[in-house]
Amino acid sequence: MTPHDLVLTPLGLRFQGRRYPCTIGRGGLSGDKREGDGATPVGEHRIVGMLYRPDRMARPAAWAKPIRPGDLWSDDADDPAYNHLVTRPYAASHEVMRRGDPLYDLVLVTDWNWPDVIPGRGSCIFLHRWRRPGYPTAGCVAFRPDHLREIAGAIRPGTRLIVRPGSFR
Repeated sequence: MTPHDLVLTPLGLRFQGRRYPCTIGRGGLSGDKREGDGATPVGEHRIVGMLYRPDRMARPAAWAKPIRPGDLWSDDADDPAYNHLVTRPYAASHEVMRRGDPLYDLVLVTDWNWPDVIPGRGSCIFLHRWRRPGYPTAGCVAFRPDHLREIAGAIRPGTRLIVRPGSFR
């Protein structure tokens, strides 16, 4: 591990000598992640993308890509574009990326089950803003908005998110 890794601990996420409070999936941690289980997968996950709402915030890093109207994320395990960014109109099951609430105003995209997708293993694990402290996600890792912006400004593509068994309570 290096100080540039994002490391999930029982006290929050450790990064560059700081600890950031966070929440994880309602299903806890899992070594056998499945679509819809609400779990955060154990393992080393690379940050492969950063998406942001340009109508709500300045670009958080030079490599960040804007979330545009009509951007969606396919979460249908039977869809050929499963676990990839797609655009509206889109018939298969998906998540809306440009939401009415601020949950996805800034999203760090991990390489969980991507780019070589295994159907049913679970769609992308994002790092995003939390709804409120302690409120679980559908499997993602969520933070206070100012902490997420701070982390986003300091990471690079390929930064590792390390999630070990028992690393969060």
